[in-house]
Amino acid sequence: MTGHPDPSAVGTLLRHVLELLDGGVAEVYAEQGVPEYRPRFSPAVRALVSEGPLSVGDLAGAMGVTHSAASQTAAQMTRAGLVTHTPDPSDARRRLVVLTAKARELLPRIEEEWEATRAAMAELDAELSVPLARVLTETVEAVTRRPLRERLASARERRG
Repeated sequence: MTGHPDPSAVGTLLRHVLELLDGGVAEVYAEQGVPEYRPRFSPAVRALVSEGPLSVGDLAGAMGVTHSAASQTAAQMTRAGLVTHTPDPSDARRRLVVLTAKARELLPRIEEEWEATRAAMAELDAELSVPLARVLTETVEAVTRRPLRERLASARERRG
């Protein structure tokens, strides 16, 4: 892309920023010999490292995403050989997402990149008028308080 997305097309702009950020991190993982690892896996890996095996629903809660998003991430991680699904010993109806030996073997490299990413984001934030995570967190909170659907209805009413 040679230009910038239209600033009024916020969804396009957010996707573009995410592509730029995740793309840079994914390039580093590929250079480190871990091309199957995606930045979107990191919240799941962190949750599974800290909490152990989790159901997809619990994983979604730990990641702060929808059940569907956690399920899609777990499926991608399964294809990459980073997690498996096993029966929950306390409830046979549930399946747990578990890190594989391959994922555990990669953890030192992954954790090293997490630290480098944190440092790089701190550097980026220093160039911005407001830290990116702060703006995004405030946006989530505002839209949670009053969904965009309601805001759109109000805007339509005001326009007449």
